[in-house]
Formats: sequence, C-alpha cells, structure tokens
Amino acid sequence: MNYCLYYQAHVVPVHCWFLTATLRSHEHISFDRTMDVENSIFEFFVPEATEKYFLDVMRYYQEYGMVKDLQKLPNRLKDSPL
Repeated sequence: MNYCLYYQAHVVPVHCWFLTATLRSHEHISFDRTMDVENSIFEFFVPEATEKYFLDVMRYYQEYGMVKDLQKLPNRLKDSPL
C-alpha cells in the first residue's frame, strides 16, 4: 500500500480559509485538514508525484507570512492500527 508524504505547518488563522480554498482548487496536490484548532496547526497529505508543486505553493505562502514552521514528518497514519 502506498502512503502520502506528510507535512505539518502553522497557518496564520486569518488566512486558513484562503490556504484551504487554493489548495482544494487544484485537485490532487494535497489533502489538508486542521490537526490542532487552538494552535492553527494543519496537516497535509501529499502524493509523492505532487510534492514539488505543493512545496512551491507553500514557499509562496511562507514568503507572505501565511504559513510558518512547515515540517515534513513521518506519516502518522502509516503505523496506526486500522
């Protein structure tokens, strides 16, 4: 079974809607969801084939201060029980 690459980042709360809308307007770049609402931490599941595009978009958002602390981590679902 193939698993997506996994990223987490802090998204400035006022920009959450914009980030989510733009990522979802481009199909299959990533799947995002809020992992920690209080701290505005998002998680992103990124297919390996779209990682370059995802990182390009995230770099752009980081330059404008919308996204902070982007981290590539082990996929948290990979080793969890079904």
